[in-house]
Amino acid sequence: MPRSIDALFRRAMSALTDPAASRNATLVANDGIIATAGMLEGFAGAGANDATLVTAATVATIAGMITAASAKWVEAVTEREVQLAAVAEERAEIRQQPETELAELAAYYEEKGLSPGLAREVAKELMRRSPLKAKLESDHGIVEVMSRLDVARASLASAAAYALGAAIPLSITVAVPVRLEAGVILAAVAASLTVTSIIGARAGHLNVTTTLVRTLAIGIGTIGVSYIAGRLVF
Repeated sequence: MPRSIDALFRRAMSALTDPAASRNATLVANDGIIATAGMLEGFAGAGANDATLVTAATVATIAGMITAASAKWVEAVTEREVQLAAVAEERAEIRQQPETELAELAAYYEEKGLSPGLAREVAKELMRRSPLKAKLESDHGIVEVMSRLDVARASLASAAAYALGAAIPLSITVAVPVRLEAGVILAAVAASLTVTSIIGARAGHLNVTTTLVRTLAIGIGTIGVSYIAGRLVF
C-alpha cells in the first residue's frame, strides 16, 4: 500500500475509534434526526401532501448537511490556526532560550510526580529527540498538529453524520403514506435517538440513562411543538 494511502487509512480508522469523534458524530446525527423530523411534523400538522413533505425534507437535509459541515470546518480551521501559532511560538523559544525551555519541561515532569533528577533526565532526552513535540505536548496539550486533510475530514464527517440522522425521517416520508407519517416518524425518531444516545453516552463515558432521557425529551418535545405549531398556524 503506498505510504500516502496508508496514512490516510490509518487516520480514517483512528477517527472511527476516537471517543470524541464518535460522540460528536452522534450529536450531529441527533441534530439531523430532530431538525428534519420536527420540520416534517410541522408540515404534517399543517396538512401538507406527500410531495410537499418529500421536497421539504430533502431541502432541509441538504441545508442541514451544509450547515453542519461549515460549522465543523470553522471549528477545525480555528483549532488548526491556534496549533500553528503555538508551533511558531515554541520554535522561537526553543531557538532563543533552550535552557529555559529545558527547565520548564523538567518542572512539568516534576509536577507529574518524578523526582527532580529523573525529571531533568527525561526532559533532556525528550529535548534531544524532538524538542518541539515535547514542548507542544507539555505546554499546549498538542500531541499532533492538525493537517488540512484533518480539517476536511472533520467537516465531511459532520455532513455525513447529519445526513445519516436526517435520512431516518426522510426515508419514512418517502415510504409511508401521509396519513400515517406523524405517528411513524415519532416512533422512528424515538427509536433512533435511543440508539444514538446509548452510543454517544458510552463513547463519552456518560450516564446512559441521563443522556437518553435528556435526548428523548429534547427530540420528542421539539417534534411535538413543531406539530402543534403546524396545526395552529396553518
